[in-house]
Amino acid sequence: MSAKSVDIHGKNYSRGLFMLAVLVATFAGMLMGTSLGTALPTLMNDFNIDLATAQEATTWFLLANGIMVPVSAYLSTKFPTKWLYVVAFSMLLIGQYISYSAPNNNWNWFLAGRIVQAIAVGITMPLMQVVIVYIFPAKDRGAAMGLGGLVIGMAPAIGPTLSGWILDKNHTILGLTLSDSWRSIFLLPMFVIALDLVMSLFLLHDVVPNQNIKLDIRSLVQSTVGFGLFLWGLTNVANSHYDGWFDIPHVIIPGLIGIFFIATFVLHQLEMKHPFLDVRVFKIKQFSVTTILISLSMMAMMGIEMMIPTYLQELRGLSPLSSGLTLFPGAVLMGVMSLVAGAVYDRNGAKRLSRVGFMILSIATFPFLFIGLNTPKSFITIFYALRMFGIAMVMMPLTASAMSALPKEKASDGTAANNTARQVASAIVVSLLSSVTQNIANTEGPAKALKSENVLEFSRKTLDVTLTGFHASFAIALIFALLGFIISGFLHSGKIISNDPNLLDEKGDKQS
Repeated sequence: MSAKSVDIHGKNYSRGLFMLAVLVATFAGMLMGTSLGTALPTLMNDFNIDLATAQEATTWFLLANGIMVPVSAYLSTKFPTKWLYVVAFSMLLIGQYISYSAPNNNWNWFLAGRIVQAIAVGITMPLMQVVIVYIFPAKDRGAAMGLGGLVIGMAPAIGPTLSGWILDKNHTILGLTLSDSWRSIFLLPMFVIALDLVMSLFLLHDVVPNQNIKLDIRSLVQSTVGFGLFLWGLTNVANSHYDGWFDIPHVIIPGLIGIFFIATFVLHQLEMKHPFLDVRVFKIKQFSVTTILISLSMMAMMGIEMMIPTYLQELRGLSPLSSGLTLFPGAVLMGVMSLVAGAVYDRNGAKRLSRVGFMILSIATFPFLFIGLNTPKSFITIFYALRMFGIAMVMMPLTASAMSALPKEKASDGTAANNTARQVASAIVVSLLSSVTQNIANTEGPAKALKSENVLEFSRKTLDVTLTGFHASFAIALIFALLGFIISGFLHSGKIISNDPNLLDEKGDKQS
């Protein structure tokens, strides 16, 4: 990947150094999406807030990120690649500093920083995939997407482990002293992004052709309000202050209004000559099927990745660092396999890889239906790693296949649509599994009177019911994996080596 390439202005640049700058900053940004999960108790103590409020550090990041992703198609088409990255990296650095410097009596200051960070990541993550389409030929795109897998897959998985390590005790790294405070979680990414921002001024180039398109305010409002309210309603499902899926003012009403605005947004795009986000990309079967499968793989992954740390800490009494280390081998394996799977895709296509991947994912998920309070940590580590092995075989090949099914000029729209589906799928599964687990605990838990009569029996029954809730969540994750295996049978057999969808027949079976 060190070969010299030419940007849209005819200037030479290094693809390898270009990708290095992009991957490093995007990794540091996505790391922040999950890194505060293990810091919630510390945030609750320092800001004097309850758990539901502390969880806003993650839910508002998810919300702002989900709103920005559909906008990314317009931004990447309208503005030069280099300066769009420079602005996004600068916003990421500023957002992290805002949160880092938040006074202990001002939670809203902290949240404002999280929102700025999420907006930046909402630009850099989709733009990275668009850039890969433009700077790598189709024969090398799988391997390049595999590098992207290191960012998309490993960063969220490593985040909790890194935070647990920082919060465990004081550390010194790269000359920075990291104290056992939530503020230190921001220091290392800030240092990396600041360095990468300076490098990007010299290494990045304009590689995506630009068009002087006018911002359609109506589309922007419909997209922002629609996806914003829909995702906000979903994130409220898991809020302990509300009544789950049946909370009318906080879940049902914003969800329905969001769906209405999303529907009007889609209809408006179909009527436009130059759409804000071209939803017609879903008319291409290969793109639609791969997007569905990517969403299912995200739901299957999040179904376990979200619940296992909670199980390890709440039911097994492990520290945040110990629970993170239990899952760390899986994160590393996923990163390594993303590279391997990308290279294999370049030779064989996505169908065979995804079928095997979903099969491995299903087999490795099944044992989680039977874990108990005394299940060895090694058992969890092995099967979690096996699950991540399957996810890696699915995620990057499908992403590369989806992008290859589109003309290059639709790469921005395809990436935005693909990532929006991924974001919505993540929000749905987090809300679904949280509500299922909580509902089982509420409806099948022991009577409160038992606590005063026999506290040991009350504790035992509470643990049993909570474990049942986790088993139900794992079963739902297994269903998503099995659905993925079934639907992957409809994929194109072989590798698509052209971005021209006219080379595919209605069944998506013809290959260039």
